[in-house]
Amino acid sequence: MTGFQGSGFFDNPATDPRLQTPNASGEKAVLTDYLEFYRRTFEMKCDGLTPEQLATRSVPPSTLSLLGLLRHLGRVEHAWFRRVLDAHLEVDKLYHHTDGDVAFDAAEGTEECVAQAWSTWRREVDFARAWLNDCDDLDRVVTWGEESAEVRDLVVHMIEEYARHCGHADLLRECIDGRTGQ
Repeated sequence: MTGFQGSGFFDNPATDPRLQTPNASGEKAVLTDYLEFYRRTFEMKCDGLTPEQLATRSVPPSTLSLLGLLRHLGRVEHAWFRRVLDAHLEVDKLYHHTDGDVAFDAAEGTEECVAQAWSTWRREVDFARAWLNDCDDLDRVVTWGEESAEVRDLVVHMIEEYARHCGHADLLRECIDGRTGQ
């Protein structure tokens, strides 16, 4: 993607890929569209950056970076959709370590680390999309450990997770190359 004629936008608002779908109707379609909107927004925030730029950290001592966020969001997709909603709690957690946050701490600005992070994120997003597409009951209560929630609550949580981190990504991207907006 290229900047929209110096406007600070990533794309021409008239052709923004996030806005080209018809208005959704019904709860599941609306929730799915919001989740997809924020997934695409996050991708846009990372587009066109080098591995080193993606791994650029915010302010010390924070380890927050776009690459760390990408890894974190892959982990969150995996945790909620694959482990909890699909009831595979025995599957190992992604980027998990008892000491610190590996998603952020081990985010290295290498081609290999970036490729692996995008591959993992895309795999988990594809799994989540398929799972949600097949879901016919947002009221269903899912239990893991001693906790439980309706499917809709977990989908809304994912929307909130992406929305919050898109705000972080916007600030990180602005620090890297001045790009803002959308």
